[in-house]
Amino acid sequence: MKLRVFYCLCAAGVAATIAAACSPKPDATAAKPAATNTAAEFRTTATIKDIMDGIVDPSADYLWDSVATIVTRAGTEERRPRTPEDWKNVRRRAIAMIEATNLLIMDGRKVAHPGEVSENPGIELGPEDMQPLIDADRATFIQRAHALHDAGMKALEAIDKKDVDGLSNAGETIDEACEQCHLKYWYPPNTPEILKKGSVRKQS
Repeated sequence: MKLRVFYCLCAAGVAATIAAACSPKPDATAAKPAATNTAAEFRTTATIKDIMDGIVDPSADYLWDSVATIVTRAGTEERRPRTPEDWKNVRRRAIAMIEATNLLIMDGRKVAHPGEVSENPGIELGPEDMQPLIDADRATFIQRAHALHDAGMKALEAIDKKDVDGLSNAGETIDEACEQCHLKYWYPPNTPEILKKGSVRKQS
């Protein structure tokens, strides 16, 4: 009985050896799967002007207007977020503004589309003037955008705490961040201070 088992094992071993010898070898020259390109390929369709008009301006205005004291003949209105939906909407605007600051500083982003001109000549610089200012000192432009990002983060922190006073204070910080950027890239030289004062919340 043991002898038969031994013979069976030997026969199985021989069969396995023959099968291994006859099996096709992997082709060393076979094409390997192409490496996946994980690098982000950004497509900067919008201009700085587009992002300011479409995201930054309306979002900042929404944050500023969310906390305000409105005095009319009918009385005084204390405007502030009150319901969960109010706070959700304010938070959405804060997130949009914060992330827009990253869009502004992407490589290849231009101030405006070719042929676009200033909508308010004499009050704001034209794209042909703004672009060289940014190109000559991108480090400062990025710094200004980061300042607006950080101001937006203060608003977001206040919103998450449902802190009305904190949101109001953050609005002032956002205002200052906008103004510092506009002083360098938006106002023409020798603009009277009276025109600058209070213009940020209208133009942003």
